[in-house]
Amino acid sequence: MATTIWLVRHGATEWSQNGRHTGSTDLPLLSEGRDRAVTLAPVLAQHDFSLVLSSPLERARETAALAGFVDPQLDDDLREWDYGDYEGVTTSTIRETFPGWSVWDGDMPGGEAITQVAARAAQVLARADEAGGDVLLFAHGHILRVLTAVRLGLDPREGRRFVLDPATVSVIGHEHEWPALRRWNSAT
Repeated sequence: MATTIWLVRHGATEWSQNGRHTGSTDLPLLSEGRDRAVTLAPVLAQHDFSLVLSSPLERARETAALAGFVDPQLDDDLREWDYGDYEGVTTSTIRETFPGWSVWDGDMPGGEAITQVAARAAQVLARADEAGGDVLLFAHGHILRVLTAVRLGLDPREGRRFVLDPATVSVIGHEHEWPALRRWNSAT
């Protein structure tokens, strides 16, 4: 498990700024999301990657292109959590009907269970480990947080503990033989 995995959450969209669950709705980046994505290019250009993957959704692909990676391989396993009936709805609105609800341990009617998201994350990690070098992933907040928990050997629900802002870089590496966070939620 010598692979170091670099994670980039896509830049800001209207829904990410409003706290609306954005799974399959294919929203473009806001101008500030595009601007922030461009600032990631110099940081990422300093590193060689054996594999660059992106979610197929526009916001992740556009972030990749603006950060200097115009032709990443698209990986459907990096798409955001399928929120089902909660697509486009905020947590506070859901809690009006289901007090205390959380994406991390609440029901997701018509959408994916967290175990399904974790299984997709594990597939991405397996692909990364076969790359023969460091890997760069462009994707979305919740899938990257679940992927981080899975990589660190934690329950996928522990992704709740990894706040991930738009257009940030995070790095999962190693401390001796143990997977470890090397950098988290960095704007540059």
